[in-house]
Amino acid sequence: MKAPKIVNINSYLSEGTPVIAPGNQSPEAQFVPGLVKAYGHFSGFLKVLPVVFPKVVKTILNIKKSYKTLQNNPSNPRRKISRAELQDFEDYARKLGCTDIAYTKVPRDYVFANRVVLFENAIVLTMEMKKRKMNKAPSVITSSEVWRAYAVLGVTVNRLADYLRNQGFSSEAGPALGGETNYPYLAQKAGMGLIGKHGILISKGNGPSQRIAAIYTNIENLSFSDKDQKNWIADFCDSCNICVKVCPTGAIFEDTMTIENGHLRHIDYKKCIIPFSKHAGCSICIKECPFFKGDYEKIEDAYTSLKATKNQPSEHRI
Repeated sequence: MKAPKIVNINSYLSEGTPVIAPGNQSPEAQFVPGLVKAYGHFSGFLKVLPVVFPKVVKTILNIKKSYKTLQNNPSNPRRKISRAELQDFEDYARKLGCTDIAYTKVPRDYVFANRVVLFENAIVLTMEMKKRKMNKAPSVITSSEVWRAYAVLGVTVNRLADYLRNQGFSSEAGPALGGETNYPYLAQKAGMGLIGKHGILISKGNGPSQRIAAIYTNIENLSFSDKDQKNWIADFCDSCNICVKVCPTGAIFEDTMTIENGHLRHIDYKKCIIPFSKHAGCSICIKECPFFKGDYEKIEDAYTSLKATKNQPSEHRI
């Protein structure tokens, strides 16, 4: 049985549809199946495939559904949501398994080249990958959990987009895999966490063990966040470098690169996809991250206290 063909939102939009286009220097989207085909090892992937295949298929089918259901947006949509309605939406999202929900505007530079989104207002959602299973990385158990999260979150964003349409709003479900925007950057901008050296969002609730998706909507009065957070995690990562050391192919840059649009490049995808394809999901960098093993707030408190002590004049130190 062949997996369904990967689709692109552009195939489902009629000519002249208003869109939020990518910026002039937006990066190309990196899609896992394409990277596996170009740089990975299908022989290793095939060994794991019988376990993860149903979840892979479910994930891809829900990508297609997220685009096909755009035609269900109301012709005369509402633009304002009440507090009670928004609370009901958030309660429903959590009931479906979302661990965090936040709102932000989508910068054009976050939209991947050759992709578009229909609305600049984003509802960003995270879903935890279960720690017990991620702690066995790399393994079939871990790979199955990674693809479970992709599949379930893909179903969830489609249900939530339908929920908003039924309330009279327009929405676009952003797939959990292969979306139109850079999810870690979008989540960071929404105040959901900070990006670590491994390029993965680190949040207070889930550490690095989560998947991210988004719903783009015409709702204008969401509690948008545009947090200019001091990225203390970047400083912490420079003193840690555990993910750099444990990566089996050296895919994580010790010195994170800055690319043309000012964004950061944390990993070499060509190297990363080798262990990923072997196990259909590597996840060693997640498993070994201090924010996976420990508590976010305790690490932050300890690190900032240590920095403050080091920055004190010597006569004030204990």
